[in-house]
Amino acid sequence: MAGSHTLTFTDSDFDSEVLNSEQPVLVDFWATWCGPCRQMAPVIDSLAEKYAGKVKIGKLDVDLNPSAAQRFNVRGIPTMLLFKAGQPVEQIVGAVPEARLADRLDAHVA
Repeated sequence: MAGSHTLTFTDSDFDSEVLNSEQPVLVDFWATWCGPCRQMAPVIDSLAEKYAGKVKIGKLDVDLNPSAAQRFNVRGIPTMLLFKAGQPVEQIVGAVPEARLADRLDAHVA
């Protein structure tokens, strides 16, 4: 269950919600069957709360929304892609500590 600030992205809204966003957007590509993805869920929720208003943070289920994952060559999950001005500027693969993700976000947040 996602936190109150964690968004859910889909193939149908990916361009409008992620690529055309005025704010940086962190997308967590995940699947329900993926253990490391489930491990990252509270980290993503925590970051979504901490960066509310500065960075849009959400999840995209690759099983339900395969087009976006294929479009950005996501080959393993969890993969977190940070988009800025419609372009991927950071890629983090695997379960990582919250501090590492926060450092990557801080590098791109004005």
